[in-house]
Amino acid sequence: MEAPLKTYALLGTNVSVVDSFLAAERLSLLVRDRQKAYVCVAPVSTIVEARRDAEYQKVLNEAAMVTPDGAPVAWIGRLNGHRQVRRTYGPDLMLKMCDEGRASGLRHFFYGGTPEVCDRLERSLKERFPGILVVGKIAPPFAAKAERLTEQARHAIHAARPDILWVALGSPKQDFWMALNRDALDVPVMVGVGAAFDFLAGAKPQAPRWMGRMGLEWLFRLCCEPRRLWKRYLIGNALFVWFLFRDGVRGRRDART
Repeated sequence: MEAPLKTYALLGTNVSVVDSFLAAERLSLLVRDRQKAYVCVAPVSTIVEARRDAEYQKVLNEAAMVTPDGAPVAWIGRLNGHRQVRRTYGPDLMLKMCDEGRASGLRHFFYGGTPEVCDRLERSLKERFPGILVVGKIAPPFAAKAERLTEQARHAIHAARPDILWVALGSPKQDFWMALNRDALDVPVMVGVGAAFDFLAGAKPQAPRWMGRMGLEWLFRLCCEPRRLWKRYLIGNALFVWFLFRDGVRGRRDART
């Protein structure tokens, strides 16, 4: 068993010291060791939500890996002295595993999205990565909160024998879902990837690379879906800055006492 990843604390959430290469390597090790682990991706919105919800923060901190999905999350890691940290974006991590996993026969299962999105995702990945093994997909009915798997879904996943279960239910629901269903599923690793299914299937536009590097993907997504995302980004980003400032002030005050 490999040593635990290094982490840095960001508003109480332990973010893994990774880049996309190290994260993919760790996923491969989790598959090899078959520990029934789950992995979360952490943009700014996830860090803020966890700062406000102790139960959610507990779910994140019990994950095998929490990747710095948002550029500001990675920037803070580097400011804390972790020079290796780079943005480890959910869709990019998924593509990397789909590509590199072909050599070892990695078996992929998709859980989330709609039936149309799952079908488009499978077609897109098979065209892009000939030989990829997609062994199943389930588009569950909408639920406001994380729910336990139905027996039918559980049996379908077990029968497919996936190595990685990709979960796209949106945060924080997908993270709660993985924690809730981890013990019931004989799957080496589950990875919550948010909107990755929609992006990789071409169902939603993806921000240009330069916007992701500059920490501006939130602005692109806000412009695409203002009614759905305005609260997450406008209020959430303001809270992120406020929490950083407040915790920093408290830390300096405690250091003086």
